[in-house]
Amino acid sequence: MAKHILKCTKCKKYTMQELCPSCGGNAANPAPPKYSPEDPYGTYRRKARREILEKEGKL
Repeated sequence: MAKHILKCTKCKKYTMQELCPSCGGNAANPAPPKYSPEDPYGTYRRKARREILEKEGKL
């Protein structure tokens, strides 16, 4: 199984491990999901993102 590069959600450093060796934070895939013009969940994602931005006061 191929390993992929991950990015820490806390310190933003790149690693190959699930947990960041620098800060111990969770590492996630830094690449955005693949685009599909027939995105069945796009409406829900945009709505969730809009709610997050409103909560943070950025919208």
